[in-house]
Amino acid sequence: MAKARQNKRARSARPAPRTGEAEQPAASGGWKATRTWLAGIISAVLIAAIGVVFSTWFNARGTDTLDRLGGGPPITVGHVAIDYAGQVTALREPVTDPAGRVALRASAADAAREAALTRHHRARIDIMNVTVTLVGNRGSLRIVDMKPRVLTRGPVSDGARLTAAGAGETGTVELAADLDQKAPRFTMSKDPRIPYFTKKQIDLKRDERVTLNMTITGKKAYYEFDLVLTVLAEDRTEEIVINGPDKTPFRLTGAARSYRSYYGDSPLGGWEPLSREQVCETYPKAKGC
Repeated sequence: MAKARQNKRARSARPAPRTGEAEQPAASGGWKATRTWLAGIISAVLIAAIGVVFSTWFNARGTDTLDRLGGGPPITVGHVAIDYAGQVTALREPVTDPAGRVALRASAADAAREAALTRHHRARIDIMNVTVTLVGNRGSLRIVDMKPRVLTRGPVSDGARLTAAGAGETGTVELAADLDQKAPRFTMSKDPRIPYFTKKQIDLKRDERVTLNMTITGKKAYYEFDLVLTVLAEDRTEEIVINGPDKTPFRLTGAARSYRSYYGDSPLGGWEPLSREQVCETYPKAKGC
């Protein structure tokens, strides 16, 4: 009984908790909730602001940056064509192998014929028309220059002459270049004295297309060449090299005085060798006539 009274007196003697100490847990919990709420609001604002900034940047220059980082060129060469229809061409070497002769005939497939002509370095004589279509790959870019770059220069081709029926003069095109010049460059077609890109430059946007029609001449030699574009995009210049339709250099040759073989186009397609009588009748100055 006495021990029970002592325990009761001991419990009653303990000091009561202070008012501030009793309310502290509740206040601490409220501040944590407030901080969490404020942090959420600030995070949402920051995310929204970053999203707006990123969207603005990406729409303005982001795709260009991704293209550049990915190694993509500022311009895609969408199409390259050489006009051989109704024109005179020459082969660098005569076609002596049986498979090549068969490939030139009307009964051969077009792909086989083109492959045989390419193997024998077919070239337009004196003048050629080239059409190139370019597609923009940047938000904005500018073609500031384009030049033919001669890779090979040699004697004119005399292996074979291929004459199409109705072959004649070439029509006027937008750009012109003469490979016989020491430093060939494209000029205004109406005035060969004026370099084209000193007067005009070509602006392109993403997915925008431009088609260039060019006439290129060369009468003094056999030429293999490509086209080199200088493109300005995002204050940086890059060079784009354009080759022929078969991914090989363009070819152009001056006319030879005489050829080792002569061909005429067949009404059924392909090429047929001309007899000596036909050659001498059409080309009386040919060797052996």
